[in-house]
Amino acid sequence: MGQKPSRSTFRQRLDEMVSVLREEIVTGKREVGEYLPSEVALGEQFNLSKNSVRKGLERLVSENLIIKVPRIGNQVARPEQEGRTTIRFGYYKSVIEEAALDELLAEFEKEHPHIRVQLIPLPYDNYGETISEYMERELLDAATVNNNDFQSFLGLGHSDLLEPLGDKPELYPFLSDAFRHGERLLGHPLIFSPVVLCYNRDHFKNSAMAEPDSSWKWNDLIRVAEELTDDNHYGFYYHLLSNNRWPIFMLQSGMKLERNEAGKVRLYRTKLMDGMRVCRDMIARKDILPSYMSECDHDAEELFQQGKVSMIMATYFSLNYLRNSEFEYDVAPLPYLEHATTLLLAIGVMINRKSKCKEAARTFLDFLLSYKSQLLIRQRTLSIPAHKQAAEWTGSDSMNRPSRFFMYREIIPSFRYISELNIKPHQIDVIRNEMKLYWSGMEDEQAVCSRLEQLLSE
Repeated sequence: MGQKPSRSTFRQRLDEMVSVLREEIVTGKREVGEYLPSEVALGEQFNLSKNSVRKGLERLVSENLIIKVPRIGNQVARPEQEGRTTIRFGYYKSVIEEAALDELLAEFEKEHPHIRVQLIPLPYDNYGETISEYMERELLDAATVNNNDFQSFLGLGHSDLLEPLGDKPELYPFLSDAFRHGERLLGHPLIFSPVVLCYNRDHFKNSAMAEPDSSWKWNDLIRVAEELTDDNHYGFYYHLLSNNRWPIFMLQSGMKLERNEAGKVRLYRTKLMDGMRVCRDMIARKDILPSYMSECDHDAEELFQQGKVSMIMATYFSLNYLRNSEFEYDVAPLPYLEHATTLLLAIGVMINRKSKCKEAARTFLDFLLSYKSQLLIRQRTLSIPAHKQAAEWTGSDSMNRPSRFFMYREIIPSFRYISELNIKPHQIDVIRNEMKLYWSGMEDEQAVCSRLEQLLSE
C-alpha cells in the first residue's frame, strides 16, 4: 500500500490551489464572469479530493473573489463597488484565533465604512519569499509578519518594499526593535509571547508534586517528569524540530555563533553544543518523553489537551487552543541551562511601500494598534497585545485564564530573539537538519560539528 500523505503535505497542496487561483483572479489572468475549472479538474490538477477542493473554493468565496452559481460552477466575482477602497491584507491563518481578527475587522468596517479589508491567507512555508513576491507584484497592501520571517524578508534584500513607520511609544519598546532595519522602523508589533512551560495542575496535585517555579533547571524538570509519568501519561513533551523550540537550548548557553579572523565558525566543545546535548539526552529518555512523531508544535498541544502529557513547551498564542480544556492548567517560566533565558516570538504588521492605497492601509494599522483594539485582543484572547497599557489591563474577565497569566511581566529580562544567536534565518534550517543526525544517535558530536562548522563558515 502507498504511504498516506501527511497532514502538512495535504495543507500545502490545498494552500497552493487557493494561492494559484487567488493570484490568477487578482492579477486579471481570469476575467470577471469567467468560470473556474470544474471541481473534478481542480482535484486532478492539485491532487486533492473533491471535498478538499470545495473547502478551498469556500475560502475564495469568503474573500469575495468568486461566487457559486448553482448547477453551473464557480464564477469570478465583479470588483467592489465604486467609492470604497479595498486593501488586501496578507495574514497568518492562526492570527484569526490568536488576535481575534474577525472581531477586529467587524469593528474596523463599522468605524471606516469606506474601507474594506480583503483577507489574503498566506502559507507558513517560505512566508518571507511569498510576501516579497506579493508586495513586488502589488498583490498585498499590508501583511502580518513574525520576527523570524521579518529577518528572512530582510535577508532577501527587499527592505525597500516596506513603508517606513513612526515610533509608537505606547507599545512595548523591546517589541518594536524586532522590526527595525538600521534606523528605519518597518513594522509594528501586534501581539507577542515568550516560550513558557505549560503544565497540567491536576497531574501535579494527584502526584503530590510542587508546581514548577523560576528556580527550575532542566534536571529538575526531568526529575519531576519521572515522577509524573505513569501508564496513562508521560511527564514532558515538545516538538523538537520546531525552530521555535530547539534554539532555546542554544540561547540558554549564553553564547552566540562567532567567527574568527579567518571567518571560521567553531561549535565543537563549546557551550552552544551543551544545549544540543541536553536535547539529545532528553529525547533518549523514553520513560518520560513519548516517541511521538509530531509534525508541528500544535501536535504537542493536542497531546497535552488529551491529557497524555503533563508538561509541554508552549506560548501564550497556543493557550488560545487550550482554553476549553476540561482540566486545570497553568504556566511557569521555562527551565534553564546556564542562563534563565527564553525565546521571544512577536507578530507584527507592515505596509507595502508600493501600495496604491497606503493611507487606507495606515488607517487600518493604526486601528489594530489602538488601545481599543489591543484591549479587545487582551479581553477576547490569551495572546499578549503589544500595547503595554492594554496588555496590563485588569478587570472583570469573562475568560478562564491561567492563574499565572501575568507571569510574563516578571520574566521580561529573560526574553531573547533568535537573531541574538548571530545565526542567519536560512542557517537555522541548516543547523536543525544536521542536528537531526546527532539527536537521533546516527552521528557523533564531533562529526556533526565538523560538517556544520564548514557549512556555516561558507
